[in-house]
Amino acid sequence: MATTQEPGPPTRSETPQSSPHPMITYIGCAQCGTEIAGLDGRYSCSGCGWVNEWSDGHRPLPEAPPYSG
Repeated sequence: MATTQEPGPPTRSETPQSSPHPMITYIGCAQCGTEIAGLDGRYSCSGCGWVNEWSDGHRPLPEAPPYSG
């Protein structure tokens, strides 16, 4: 009796790319404890004004196009 092997999940040879869209993330404010939402780990509390350092984000900020002013 021959056995058949069920196909497994498809494999990807390429590394997954990060999403082109920012992800909404949540944290407790470091100053007052209010739960706040941010984009990719960058937060600003509307209750007390606390803001985390921009470099604390989960990925680099996109570059702006050159100013043609």
